[in-house]
Amino acid sequence: MIPADERDFDDLLAMLKETRGFDFTGYKRTTLMRRIARRLESLKLRDHSEYRDYLELEPAEFDRLFDSLLINVTSFFRDPAAWQVLRERVVPAIVAGKRAGQGIRVWSAGCATGEEAYSLAMVLAEELGVEEFRKRVKIYATDLDEQALQVARGATYTDRQMAEVPPELRDAYFESSEGLHAFRRDLRRQVIFGRNDLTRDAPISRVDLLLARNTLMYFNTETQLNIVRRFHFALTNPGYLFLGKAEMLLNHNDRFEPLDLRMRLFKKTGTGSSGARPAWSSALPSPTTIGELESAALASGPVAQLGLDTHGRLALVNSRAETLFGLNARDIGRPFQDLEVSYRPVELRSVIEQAQTDLRTVELQQVSWQRSGHSETGVYDISVVPLQNGDGGLVGVAVNFSDVTRYRRLRDELEQAGRELEHAYEELQSLNEELETTNEELQSTNEELETTNEELQSTNEELETMNEELQSTNDELQQINDALNARGDELDKANAFVSAMVRSLGDAVAVVDTELRVLIWSPGAEELWGVRADEATGRPLTGLDIGLPLDALAAHLRAMIGDAETRDWPDGMAVDAVNRRGRTTRLSIEFSRMLAEDGQTAGVIVLMDVLDLR
Repeated sequence: MIPADERDFDDLLAMLKETRGFDFTGYKRTTLMRRIARRLESLKLRDHSEYRDYLELEPAEFDRLFDSLLINVTSFFRDPAAWQVLRERVVPAIVAGKRAGQGIRVWSAGCATGEEAYSLAMVLAEELGVEEFRKRVKIYATDLDEQALQVARGATYTDRQMAEVPPELRDAYFESSEGLHAFRRDLRRQVIFGRNDLTRDAPISRVDLLLARNTLMYFNTETQLNIVRRFHFALTNPGYLFLGKAEMLLNHNDRFEPLDLRMRLFKKTGTGSSGARPAWSSALPSPTTIGELESAALASGPVAQLGLDTHGRLALVNSRAETLFGLNARDIGRPFQDLEVSYRPVELRSVIEQAQTDLRTVELQQVSWQRSGHSETGVYDISVVPLQNGDGGLVGVAVNFSDVTRYRRLRDELEQAGRELEHAYEELQSLNEELETTNEELQSTNEELETTNEELQSTNEELETMNEELQSTNDELQQINDALNARGDELDKANAFVSAMVRSLGDAVAVVDTELRVLIWSPGAEELWGVRADEATGRPLTGLDIGLPLDALAAHLRAMIGDAETRDWPDGMAVDAVNRRGRTTRLSIEFSRMLAEDGQTAGVIVLMDVLDLR
């Protein structure tokens, strides 16, 4: 029986998928529940069912929820040591593997607000030069959060966001103005931002470098496997994958090999169907004949290959054959019989004539040949194939050399091993049974270790996720603190202004609210009555122990506050009082109403000036 809270949580995820197109079912469930719990706590809601109802009533909450779930924590050159290895080992290898002027494609998956994509742009521009970067590089940066992509497209960052950018790169690649830094417009065009859901959308194809830093750790194991398959498909061969420090690819050795495991840099393994053609040298005069020969020779097959035209001249030679037989472009067009390869490793001229006459493939098996300058003898299977066009006419001959040295050596070794095994079968059979038992024990231990490793990896990813959340929360608190500091500065300025105003109004000033509580007690009032400001502020004026006839004064103040519109109360009066030294003092007291924004009386300003002492 599924608990009610779990069922409500699943219903909430289904609602997000149906109404907003966000499918979070592949994300780690514990992370999602923790992030949504923060929203419940913030809104004082009890459970997921109430939150689902709240979302239906308040569509604006969707944006706040997605901002919480899609943790956009990033920075320029995050983990500088890893970026240094990328700059020194991977980028030069990519550039060296390209022909002059050939394009370089890069994909930043989960780019957040774009700092990672622009960091990569600076690295490539430093390696290639600005002009070559503009001509050759395309950086595709994708994320699920449309709001984060809008920030990335703006390419403008604050001083705090730029803290990790070295000064020389900031000066070279950013235009600064009033505390904001904008990435150069001429280089910005090479960085293309777009929305992409790694769990559903098609990957960017034919990329040389793929960055997905601290992105995989948010997904469960099954979804991670599917995403890694997409990454493998997206990369060229060779291609490079740059992950975050919490991501290991321990179970993907068939797809990626570690280039630097500590820095989470991996290289694609396995063969890809790139569709690349062998490198051919050709010098035949007729383009039509060359096309027919090349098409037929490519279809015929294995490894080192020579192509002869109908006149017995060398017409085509692939790169493998050039290396094997010491041929070069100058040999193209020469009679085949004049070349050493026509009789070494085996006499081929008669075999070629036979193939041309019979119009069938002639094969020579297990031809041994010790190449000049090599100590080992190689073994080759040679096939001579007549090449025909679509009408059945002979257009030339292809000679294929398949190196079977390794297979011949393996066969000999297997035959020897077979003979030895016949003599030791009984003993090996017993040993095999023991090995089988040991293997089962090792297999069981290995499965336990793999399970433990998966748990440790999951825990590591969970801790890294929580660290990302804490960093996000810290950023929010920093922004709040900055705002509070700004408000504090404004309040200090306002207090200083009020103090200055009070000092300029007269010898002694008191400000009371509509309840006759003291709001302001000036230094002059402290000096006149001997009561400090912290003793007077907040207390009723009538409760102060001072030598002022407070009853008459209070009656006048209440009248001014309570009946300001119907009676014309005087704005001043003269009274006799006793100051803090016990001397009788004649005072002039003036009143001024404080008006609120709606025109109502909010209090009274009382100005007390000493006329004379008696």
